Amino acid sequence: MPAIKEKPLEKLTLTAAERALKCAELAYDKKAYDICVRDISRVSSIADYMVIISGSSDKQNQAIADNIRSGLKKFGKVNDIEGATDGKWIVMDYGDVLVHIFHDQIRRYYDLDGLWGMAPDLELPAEIKGARKESDF
Repeated sequence: MPAIKEKPLEKLTLTAAERALKCAELAYDKKAYDICVRDISRVSSIADYMVIISGSSDKQNQAIADNIRSGLKKFGKVNDIEGATDGKWIVMDYGDVLVHIFHDQIRRYYDLDGLWGMAPDLELPAEIKGARKESDF
């Protein structure tokens, strides 16, 4: 009788960098664009990484947040979510990773990209890094 192969156990913890990258991937799965992950660990004590994401509508931003929350659930739940009802600017707090999901104009107005510009970018896969708004093509 052949031996039964066991499935390898899935890793149930993530480093802060892995969590930030997973957030970017899950956002990209919902057609998010202009995705940026900053390593803020050396310039702030609020978190290790900040993920900044753009979406085209309230509904898309809510879908992005839902996908991130459900995709990371097996690794631990989100500490807090703000703005999910409105969908214009959603903030997700994972302790070591902060996720900001914006409408374009709100992202430009608050300019977190510029505010945290001194923090280095975490390298993203080319398809995620290159994701742009569909009307920009």
